[in-house]
Amino acid sequence: MQFALRKTLPLWITVKMDLSEFVLGGLASTGATFFTNPIEVIKTRIQLQGELAARGTYVEPYKGLFQAFVTVAKNDGWAGLQKGLVPALYFQFIINSFRLSIYQMALNERWMHTKNGDISFGLGLLWGAAGGALGSYLSSPFFMVKTQLQSQAAKEIAVGYQHHHTGMMPALKQIYKKGGLFGLWRGALATIPRASLGSGAQIATFGKTKEFLIEYNLVTQPILNSFTAGLFAGSVMSLAITPPDVITTRLYNQGLDEHGRGLYYKGYFDCVVKILRSEGIYGMYKGFWANYLRIAPHSTLVLLFFDELLRLRDAYFVKSKI
Repeated sequence: MQFALRKTLPLWITVKMDLSEFVLGGLASTGATFFTNPIEVIKTRIQLQGELAARGTYVEPYKGLFQAFVTVAKNDGWAGLQKGLVPALYFQFIINSFRLSIYQMALNERWMHTKNGDISFGLGLLWGAAGGALGSYLSSPFFMVKTQLQSQAAKEIAVGYQHHHTGMMPALKQIYKKGGLFGLWRGALATIPRASLGSGAQIATFGKTKEFLIEYNLVTQPILNSFTAGLFAGSVMSLAITPPDVITTRLYNQGLDEHGRGLYYKGYFDCVVKILRSEGIYGMYKGFWANYLRIAPHSTLVLLFFDELLRLRDAYFVKSKI
């Protein structure tokens, strides 16, 4: 129905709708980030503790989610639970503007449909991965700064390399001063596997689940349908994204020597090998439950907000222009 409606609209309205999908995708994600950023702080700390050390040989200031929340609030203050929020908002707006608008465009143009009209999981995976890869690369500097700010902690609970930034803009200036544009996009390629796997799994699962719930008359109410599909998509996403997320966190947070080279890792595959060698497979899934408890509600809220914003746009913008 939506596809048929777009075909009947003047070109200028269709173009405006496409641009609005870009903006609405970003707005949906920033709304969700306010709620989920504290869990992201905890996840980052857990992923960094015991870096390149065998399990059981290091002090764990963060022993579980609830204890970690209390520990951060006690040592860094309640504001510590929202560290890195500003670059996180920039990162989420950029990556989701691209990936959700590309997803919606592929859906509108029926690039995700099979010949019989069904939504293809494989094509959804493809377009979700493409949007995620592009958005993550362009937003990489903000992801780096977010990670470095979130890892900063009081000495008693500090884990990983400590960068001592005073805010997002000073951090960006400092990184640019040391490494130029290359420095701002250092490790950007490492975000592509993370975003491609996570976004592809989320987008493909979301579209297919929505269709399944409606087809079998299980959940047909629009808001509840989006909520249910988003929750399931977030669960699948957390399984796919945790190992590359650990790798990305480690690469972005590591310090640099006087030549601009990483102190711990030479690159993506070097990071994988060193984690597996020193921490085992457990190291690749550090922070899984924190990741799950962040991604599942974040995915649900982002996709729910996006669907509702599109519904509001179609209800008020399109009707007023036809």
